[in-house]
Amino acid sequence: MQLRLLDKYVLKELLYPFIFGVASFSSIFIASSMLFKIVQYITTYGASTGTVARLFLYSLPEVINYTFPMSVLLATLMAFGKLSGSSEIIAMKSGGISYYRIVAPVLVMGFVVSMFSVIWAEKVVPPSKSEAKRILTQEIRGNVKPKTQEHVVIKTLSGKTQRITYARSFNEQTGIMENITIEEFENQKLTRVQTADTAKWEDNKWVLENGSVFTMDEKQGVTSKVNFAKQVIPLNTTPKEVSWEQKDADEMTLGELRGYIQVLERQKQSTSYHWTEIFMRFAIPLASFVFALLGAPLGTQRQRSGSSIGMGISVIVIFVYYGIMAFTTGLGKGGVIPPFLAAMAPNIICLAAGIALLRRANY
Repeated sequence: MQLRLLDKYVLKELLYPFIFGVASFSSIFIASSMLFKIVQYITTYGASTGTVARLFLYSLPEVINYTFPMSVLLATLMAFGKLSGSSEIIAMKSGGISYYRIVAPVLVMGFVVSMFSVIWAEKVVPPSKSEAKRILTQEIRGNVKPKTQEHVVIKTLSGKTQRITYARSFNEQTGIMENITIEEFENQKLTRVQTADTAKWEDNKWVLENGSVFTMDEKQGVTSKVNFAKQVIPLNTTPKEVSWEQKDADEMTLGELRGYIQVLERQKQSTSYHWTEIFMRFAIPLASFVFALLGAPLGTQRQRSGSSIGMGISVIVIFVYYGIMAFTTGLGKGGVIPPFLAAMAPNIICLAAGIALLRRANY
């Protein structure tokens, strides 16, 4: 019973600083990166208040996702700084409660926030970010996406036949795709592959030029090949629609990322960028648990005046963590280091530091 009361007491001390952290860190992000842009959208592009408000709301989920780990760290530091400053931790340990047991509710909270963040990053952030980008480019700036794009993928479904069209490059202005590969699947089995040098948008249809059609069999592989000079493909998507259907990696769900990676792998293209993005979807949420582990010993000070020191350290931890993340993810997306290591390196470093500090605080 006493331990349950302890858990409730510690969690209560964590709750309010956590909520305060989400609100305050979100405000800092908004003030530092969004307010100036919002004013610019209104003054330069003449955007309406309603449009800007929708852009703001759809941009919030990504901001909040980054504040979860920071807020856990802040809450842990404040809670344990308070418990340490009032000698409550000393009293608990004198009563026979181990330091590890005192820290347990914090780790549980960090784990719960991490699991919630994974769901948040998968279900909420990608669609909201995609909509925010659409509002910005279509409604505010009145522009389209870049005229020339690389690694274009178009998926269509006709009855039981699924077609995946891949183009190495695409120019919306000229309506030309280059280095085309079209894969046709029936009942999830590859049945036909078409390749072509170019595809041109002519008379409201896509025309392949200088290509080949391969008939495929699951066991025998290629069973026939036919070359052609020109051929119309059953793709009704206009060049502008093709441009808008392309999502950036951070706008895709995990399922979409995996599907896109499979297409790139079949085309012998690098997938480091997208694999790094996948692992980042787990690395950032996991930081909530890591920061809970790190924050408890940092907030536990032997002197009453030590809580302010822990607060100062928290700012340093946040800057160091995200600094390392920016560096390693850049290397990972560029294929310099493995994507998993690139995404998880900051967590591994902080986890090792947290375990070392936790053992030290237990003495």
